[in-house]
Amino acid sequence: MHNPWLTCYHVGMYIRTISRKNKDGSVVRYVQLAHNYYDGQVKQARAKVLYNFGREDQLDRESLRRLVHSIARYLGPEEALKVEAQWDGETPLKFVSSRGLGASWVLNEMWKGLKLDRLFSGMLKTRQYRSDIERAIFAIVANRALSPSSKLPIEEWVAKDTFIPGLGELPVQQMYRAMDFLLGAKEDIEREVFFQTANLLNLEVDLLYFDTTSTYFEVEDVTEDDVRQRGHSKDSRPDLPQVVIGLAVTREGIPVRMWVGDPPKVGAGDTPDMNVIPEAKRDLAGWKLGRVVTVVDRGFCSESNLRELQRAGGHYIAGERIRSGKDGAEAALGRAGRFQTVRADVEVKEITVGDGEKRERYILVRNPKEAERDRAKREEILARVKEEIDKIGDLKGAPHTKACCELVAHPTLGKYVKTDKRGQPHVDKAKVKAEEKLDGKYLLRTSDDTLSPEDVALGYKQLYEVEDAFRTLKTTLDLRPVYHRLEDRIRTHIVLCWLALLLVRIASVRTGQTWPQLRTTLERIHVGAFASKNGNVLQRTELTAEQERLIELLDLPKPPLFIAVTPSGTKTQS
Repeated sequence: MHNPWLTCYHVGMYIRTISRKNKDGSVVRYVQLAHNYYDGQVKQARAKVLYNFGREDQLDRESLRRLVHSIARYLGPEEALKVEAQWDGETPLKFVSSRGLGASWVLNEMWKGLKLDRLFSGMLKTRQYRSDIERAIFAIVANRALSPSSKLPIEEWVAKDTFIPGLGELPVQQMYRAMDFLLGAKEDIEREVFFQTANLLNLEVDLLYFDTTSTYFEVEDVTEDDVRQRGHSKDSRPDLPQVVIGLAVTREGIPVRMWVGDPPKVGAGDTPDMNVIPEAKRDLAGWKLGRVVTVVDRGFCSESNLRELQRAGGHYIAGERIRSGKDGAEAALGRAGRFQTVRADVEVKEITVGDGEKRERYILVRNPKEAERDRAKREEILARVKEEIDKIGDLKGAPHTKACCELVAHPTLGKYVKTDKRGQPHVDKAKVKAEEKLDGKYLLRTSDDTLSPEDVALGYKQLYEVEDAFRTLKTTLDLRPVYHRLEDRIRTHIVLCWLALLLVRIASVRTGQTWPQLRTTLERIHVGAFASKNGNVLQRTELTAEQERLIELLDLPKPPLFIAVTPSGTKTQS
C-alpha cells in the first residue's frame, strides 16, 4: 500500500477552528492544532489534525500559553521576537509613534473633577461653533502647564508630542476662536470657577490672601488708553509695556480669582497694588463672601495703602518693617510679655498700641528655628568682622586705612562695626545686642479685631503661597514675555495662565510636591500608537510605583492600559 506521508511536502502547523450546528440550531466551535501538507498523489494541499483542544467556550487558555512558552524555549530571543512579529513575511503590528500621556491625563482628570468641562460646554450650547472649543481651551491650558509655547508650536505639540484626550488636532484658527470665546465669557467663567472650586475642594474662602505682580510685553508701541503702559515694573523692565496682575489665594494656596489692571505711571508715586485692589474688593463684595481680609507684605505697608484697604469695611493683615523706626513698631517691639506657642515653628505675642481712633493692633511673631539660624549666621559674620579688624591692627592714632574704610562701608560686615574717636574700628556690641533681640522675629499689623493672633500669624505666613504662585506663573508657566499685539488677546492669555496655575497648585497641594517634580514623573507615562492591517491600538506604558502613588494622592483614576482599540475603517485619535 502506498504511504501518502512518503510523497507529501510539509508546509507548517497552525491553530484552526471548526463549527458544528446542533439540532436546536446552536453552533459549537472547536479549536484544533492542524498541519497542512501537499499530497503528491492527488496534487493538492490537505489538512491533518494533530491535536484537538476541545470546545472554544471551554478552552484552557493557560495551557495554550504554556505551550507557546515551551516552543519558544527552542528559539533564540531574536528568533522568538521575529516569530511573534511576523507571519508569512508581513508585519501585522507596527509601532508608529509615542507621545506623552501621564501629565496631560492628570490635568484633564482634574479639569473634569472641577467640572470645568461641563462649565465650558454648557456656556457654549448657545454659541454656533463647529469645532470643540472646550477641548481647545483645555489644550492651551495644558500647554501652559507642560510646555509653554506660542500658538503655532501648540498645533504641532498636540498633533505629535502630547496626547490630549478627546482632541486629535488643534489648528491655529481654532485656538483663536477659543480665546475669543474665553474673553467674552471671562466674568462668568471667573465666578463659576471660584465657587465651583471652593465647593468641590471644600475651601475656606472667608479669608483670601491678595498680592500683585507686573509683567511686560514685547510690542513695538502702545496707545494712550491701552492696558499696556510703561511704568513701574516688578520685573525690572520699565522700558517695556507693563500690565499689573492681582491674585487672590486661599489658605490652602489655591488661586481662586485673578485681576488685570493698569500699571502706575512713572513718577506718579503710587504702587501697582493700588490699581487693582479697588476693583478686586468690589468684585469680591459683589460675590457676597463672608469676609475678605487682604494680606500684604512689608513693601505695601504705607498709611495711604492701608486706609484704602479699610474702605467699605475691608480689613488687612500687613507686614511691618521691624527696623522701620516707626513709633508704633518701636512701641510694639519694646513691650514686655510672653510668647504663646501656636505651632511648632510659630510663637506669637499680641500688643495694642495707642487708644481710640489711634489704636493699632500688632502681633509679634517668633520662629524658634529661624531664630537659631539668625544667631548662627550672625556668629559667622562677627567672626569675619573680628578677622578683618585683626588684619587692620592697632592704628595708634594714625589716619585710618583704606581697609578700614572698606570694612565700615561693607553692606554685611559694616553694620556690626563702629570707630572710636581715633578712627580705630571695633565690634559694635550695642548693635549686636539689639540684633539678638530680633532673632527669628517679624512684626504684623492688622485692622481686624476678630482675628485671633494665630489666624493673623498663620495668615501672613500663607502670603508665601501667593508669592510662590506668582513665581510659578512667571517661570514654570512662562507668563512673560507676552507677544500678543491686541489688548483682548493679552487679557485672555493671562486668564489661560491663571487656569493652568489653578490646576498645578491643586496638584502640588494634594501631593506635597512642586509642579516641576510632578510633571517630570508623570510625563514618563507615554502612549504608544500601534497599527496593523486589522486596525489601530493606543496603549500606555506600564505605571511605576511612584506614578501610581502620585495618581492615588491626586485621587484620580489611572489611565487605562488601552486608550483606544479601533478596527480597520474606523477613524480614531492617533
